[in-house]
Amino acid sequence: MLTHDTIERNVGWLVVLIILVVSVAGLVEIVPLFFQRSTTEPVTGLKPYDPVRLTGRDIYIREGCYNCHSQMIRPFRAETERYGHYSVAGEFIYDHPFQWGSKRTGPDLARVGGRYSDEWHRTHLLNPRDLVPESNMPAYYWLDRPARSEDIELKMQALRRVGVPYSDAEIKGAAEQLKGKTELDVLVAYLQGMGIELKQSR
Repeated sequence: MLTHDTIERNVGWLVVLIILVVSVAGLVEIVPLFFQRSTTEPVTGLKPYDPVRLTGRDIYIREGCYNCHSQMIRPFRAETERYGHYSVAGEFIYDHPFQWGSKRTGPDLARVGGRYSDEWHRTHLLNPRDLVPESNMPAYYWLDRPARSEDIELKMQALRRVGVPYSDAEIKGAAEQLKGKTELDVLVAYLQGMGIELKQSR
């Protein structure tokens, strides 16, 4: 007979039972989420990233912006008063991987879209202290170079395989949309699109 004392003294039994408990708890918590509309359907107005914003998102990830900025507003009064409506899963249906994060050396960016002008974002990225003297964000002066377009169609095809509804026409014309764009342009486009769907639907 397995008693509490026996289990604690036998590492093998302890490991097996811990795995069993965690597995059952995980199934109970996670499986229902796959059947809830709020977690499996996009919010009203949400569209997959166009080639410009998709490339900007890749630069956002490449430069490690997620190390200091989260993209998830928690459902607490202090958060919603500062940033706006709390984040919902339907906003991030097309994000692979999503960029929620929890680190906030800088402010949360979930609703930054439309809050500032394109020029403000450009200035802030090239030299943050011109706008926020106390900022410790580095200057991304190298972003003023052409954005890569040669692999955008392959990226969109890969995303279509995991459920992002890109059409053949959208994929075929993707590289053309990036012509003449700099990394700074596409990153600003990505930032300007953050959280705008939920703002517009309220």
